[in-house]
Amino acid sequence: MTGYAHKNLNLKHVLNSLYRSYILSTTNNKNLYETTMTYKTIDYTTQDSILTLTLSRPDHLNSFTIEMSHELIDAFNRASNDDAVGAIVVTGAGRAFCAGMDLTSAGNVFGLNEHLNPTIEDIRDRFHDEDIENGVRDSGGQVVLAMYDCKKPIIGAINGAAVGIGATMACAMDIRLASEKARVGFVFNKIGITPEACSSWFLPRLVGIQTALEWCYTAEILDADTLLKERFIKAVYPPEDLLNEAHALAARMVNFSQVSMALTRQMIYRNGAQDHPVKAHEVDSLAIFYASRNSGKEGVDAFLEKRAPDFPEKASTDMPPFYPWW
Repeated sequence: MTGYAHKNLNLKHVLNSLYRSYILSTTNNKNLYETTMTYKTIDYTTQDSILTLTLSRPDHLNSFTIEMSHELIDAFNRASNDDAVGAIVVTGAGRAFCAGMDLTSAGNVFGLNEHLNPTIEDIRDRFHDEDIENGVRDSGGQVVLAMYDCKKPIIGAINGAAVGIGATMACAMDIRLASEKARVGFVFNKIGITPEACSSWFLPRLVGIQTALEWCYTAEILDADTLLKERFIKAVYPPEDLLNEAHALAARMVNFSQVSMALTRQMIYRNGAQDHPVKAHEVDSLAIFYASRNSGKEGVDAFLEKRAPDFPEKASTDMPPFYPWW
């Protein structure tokens, strides 16, 4: 590589890093994220501080499309800074959760540009370049990364078939509840492709490497009892009770400090993947430091005065200055 080309590559890397830092920093200001998108494939409904995010293509078993991916990314980014949202419940309209990618689309059904020959360096150094972002990067993974960065708890209410991206998207939810009719399948090898949506990161953490590999190798459709036994889901309910149970669980999460909840979510995910506890200690120390002089004071006062706390801080505007630390 010539010196000029090497400098160019380094400059691109720096610029992309700065761009990613800017995008992450906007999560601290709700005014920097105002959606103008009209949703056609999902429904965004908030009541009692709970957002019910419904995949809404029931005539197609809520199969996943590129349009749906864009809408879900927008919805999770929006919810992250929506002060009316304390927790998110994700479910499907009709009898399915999500029956995987819509395979009836013309051309490359995954929306990828087959004329490119990308390398891992292209992904890393040109992450947000239009041809990479829209022509190479996995659309399901982009949705999951929006979920991962979200400041609000996410509960999955798996009401029926969750296959392919329907299964892998669920992996990135904090807690999963399922209907007795739920069926989950990591069926990628069956059609000659690979797991996606960052599931190779999430799934082994949920069920262990052995079970994760078995489920992907065999591409079997897993019933609710199997999912419960392997701890992929927390509980199984009759279909008519599932959404009410998901909302009841969410209701137990929405009356706390939005800032402390957002920090807790990110600390558990990100610190749990570090290679030494001192790295968690670094973040824990800053989190406790700032919480102790803000929402923590109200929490202590409320405890001593035997009353319910009133936390004024919002995740949209009041995150501490070290956030996002990654």
